[in-house]
Amino acid sequence: MGNDEESQRQVLVCQHVNCVANGSRDVLEAFLAIATSDFEVIAVGCQGQCNMGVTVRVLPDETWYCRVKPEDVPVIVQQHLQEGIPVDRLLHPRLHPRF
Repeated sequence: MGNDEESQRQVLVCQHVNCVANGSRDVLEAFLAIATSDFEVIAVGCQGQCNMGVTVRVLPDETWYCRVKPEDVPVIVQQHLQEGIPVDRLLHPRLHPRF
């Protein structure tokens, strides 16, 4: 099982000016409060999507969530990080267009 470290998900929570103004510190705290060994939560700088903040990016999935609120965090953790199903209503529309 040597691939566990490589495949572990990382949750990147933007802490740049615009996202902070939209409550990203609270979103970060919500992720940290329920973090497990299955994923790592990382506070990051601007990822270039702050106009849609709070921005949360899940790696290695390359899933981008936008306008995330603290109350969205348990849903992202359960549905995406535990069950592997992205949360459609929070997906960044430009990066995950619906056809």
